[in-house]
Amino acid sequence: MDYGKFKYETAQKARESRKNQVQTVIKEQKLRPKIDDHDYATKRGHVMRFLEAGSKVKVTIMFRGREQSRPELGYRLLQRLAADVADLGFVETSAKQDGRNMTMVLAPHKGAKTRVKAQQDAAPRPRSGPAQEPAPAQADTAAPQ
Repeated sequence: MDYGKFKYETAQKARESRKNQVQTVIKEQKLRPKIDDHDYATKRGHVMRFLEAGSKVKVTIMFRGREQSRPELGYRLLQRLAADVADLGFVETSAKQDGRNMTMVLAPHKGAKTRVKAQQDAAPRPRSGPAQEPAPAQADTAAPQ
């Protein structure tokens, strides 16, 4: 067997295996225990966008001062967030407190990226140029009144 051919074939196999690999991306979203409803909705939207893209999300709640004596507030907030995004992902690592922070990791459901891609392919694509409307039929302007 030709050694050059052997090296070429192993390089091709390695290239093919790298092509099928998926990089695991972990995004982080930081919250505070006393977050307002609108701010929570914005952060939840970011988490949903990350999960739809197929990334894992590490949600961190930062406690300061007297907030450290009420970790149940942070735990409830994390449970609420997990329930809100349950259709897009699941809790991979449950909420645990380490020092001043409480963390939880959410992971997308299997096939999340392929579902999003399928939805985009199924949706009709808008035209990129100016809309070409058909010209309305001209009414006879010399009609008697």
